Amino acid sequence: MKTFIVEKGEENNRIDSYLAKQKDAFSRVAIQRLMEEQKILVNGKKTKPSYKIQENDKITMEKEQPKEIKLKAQEIPIEIIYEDADIIVVNKPKGMVVHPANGNPDGTLVNAIMAICKDSLSGIGGEIRPGIVHRIDKDTSGILMIAKNDKAHIKLSEQIKNHEVKKIYIAMVRGIVKEDEATINMPIGRSTKDRKKMAVIRNGKEAITHFKVIERYPKHNCTLLEVKIETGRTHQIRVHLSQIGYPIIGDIVYSNGKNEWGIQGQCLHAKSLRFNHPATGEEMFLEAELPEYFQTMILGTEEKIIAEK
Repeated sequence: MKTFIVEKGEENNRIDSYLAKQKDAFSRVAIQRLMEEQKILVNGKKTKPSYKIQENDKITMEKEQPKEIKLKAQEIPIEIIYEDADIIVVNKPKGMVVHPANGNPDGTLVNAIMAICKDSLSGIGGEIRPGIVHRIDKDTSGILMIAKNDKAHIKLSEQIKNHEVKKIYIAMVRGIVKEDEATINMPIGRSTKDRKKMAVIRNGKEAITHFKVIERYPKHNCTLLEVKIETGRTHQIRVHLSQIGYPIIGDIVYSNGKNEWGIQGQCLHAKSLRFNHPATGEEMFLEAELPEYFQTMILGTEEKIIAEK
């Protein structure tokens, strides 16, 4: 149990903002969850994240205990781009699920990371997601960072929430994109026609995607794009590019099942990551090399149409 007494000059701040700035505090998301569970009280009473604290308020916070991890470590080859005492950054291969779920009980990135890191992983992610700060789809390859301790997890989560983590993706789409660069600003939510899919819907959450053309391949009717996202909605890049008429090659979910290239899994790769190190504050810029299948797409012959830029 932690106890905080609001001092003069600290009043009129939101309680979730106040607690997030305290030493060894939780992220705002964790704070809000603890409030819902009545594990954070003000003067012995339940409160809301928007409550404005007052001088001499007594705030008690019941410390959240990491859940016991019941997963098994598995020796699965994974490319490590960077590793230190606080974080590990990997190049996730296409086809690998990030964390266990129904239908994917093992063989995931988490299982592989547990074998590498042993007992040094953040418990904030919970029973099936130790250390996981962010994720990418099963059939998207690329760079992913994992927290080795709770402090690193909190710091990285805050950077993601504040849009301070900059990610660049590479995508090969069907069709010849006319614009050299553009921004897609369309809200995304759960599809009303297929609950397994996301879609652009009027009452969806704000979603902003920027892209620019790297190369056009008129002979093969495809375009190579660099993509940046301001928001992190589920399937955002895939949904947005499909919505404007340029679905990602190999994405059977958002391209009406069309896949004349015979590619297994979407041609979408998380290329680079820029963030501040959670312990040192140093700016980090890391890159994950494009996978072999992405560097060389085969369209009926052995002709190479993509080379890593």
